[in-house]
Amino acid sequence: MRREKRPSSLPNLLTEIRIACIPIVFLCLNFTGKLWSLIAAICISLAFITDILDGFFARRYASVTTVGKFLDPLADKVLVSVTMIMLIPMGRIPAWIVAIIILREIAVTGLRGIASEKKVIIPAGKLGKYKTIFQGVALIGLCIHYEYFGINFHVVGMAMLWIALVLTVWSGVDYFQKFRLVFKEDYYETS
Repeated sequence: MRREKRPSSLPNLLTEIRIACIPIVFLCLNFTGKLWSLIAAICISLAFITDILDGFFARRYASVTTVGKFLDPLADKVLVSVTMIMLIPMGRIPAWIVAIIILREIAVTGLRGIASEKKVIIPAGKLGKYKTIFQGVALIGLCIHYEYFGINFHVVGMAMLWIALVLTVWSGVDYFQKFRLVFKEDYYETS
């Protein structure tokens, strides 16, 4: 069966759409009210859909690029971090949860940097993928915030955020353990 050829830039284009959503979410969360909250939630939904499609097209058409490897995770981390930080002064998310999630992302990114310097790739595990899903659903619910169709989206968002927090810590510990196993000699090296 012949594989259909797609432009190698399609995943990068989807990542660029995700990056373009960040300032829109930032702007919307500077205002109060149902409309602005809904627009922010729609942008976050669009961003997470592009993230799924980006990965799908990159794998299916073997169009993984160096730029994509850098921009894809960066776009995700910036979107999540900016959204969470903007939700703190609105009283929609506790600052300590945001701090834990952002610190985990910085730590894992640092470990990835050390690993890539040594030409080692420690792949993201399933826990990290589940973490991303729950973070996305939590942020959508927390951005919507208001009640629609009898559903209190803030409560739903907070429930998803608690699950995301557990998965964030768990996947961070898992990543550190994998890093330690791969770099056992370097890890215990003394100067």
